[in-house]
Amino acid sequence: MELYTTLTPAQKQKLLQFPVYISLLAANADGKFDDQEKQKAVEMADIKNYDNKEPLLTRFYAEAQDAFEKNLEHLESLLPKDKQQREDAIKQHLAEIEAVLNELGPEYVKAMYRSMQSFKAYVSKAHDNVLEHFLFPLPIKGLTQ
Repeated sequence: MELYTTLTPAQKQKLLQFPVYISLLAANADGKFDDQEKQKAVEMADIKNYDNKEPLLTRFYAEAQDAFEKNLEHLESLLPKDKQQREDAIKQHLAEIEAVLNELGPEYVKAMYRSMQSFKAYVSKAHDNVLEHFLFPLPIKGLTQ
């Protein structure tokens, strides 16, 4: 069964925003999102380099990668600037995406949840690594080693 056969075009678009909102949530840790962070988010969420272990989602990730930067710029511009309001808005959008996921069969829902948990860890680790190397560019035993 094809992933998108049961979704409307609007639902499909919403689903493709899933990795963007995960990335925006990780980038919101400091409450700011400037041009430099936007570029870092695109680099950190390089879906092509993300090791997707869910074969059912191969097409999803290809399409999400194609739309990622455009979706990031658009969705980021719509979010509130206040850190807590921004986080709340992102979580609300993730809840809407969850409703779309419920339209898919259980096999896809399970695969997507496993994959997004893994993607969240991937993006968070990339975000931490950027901060770690910026704050501590030299290895310090006990801190960066």
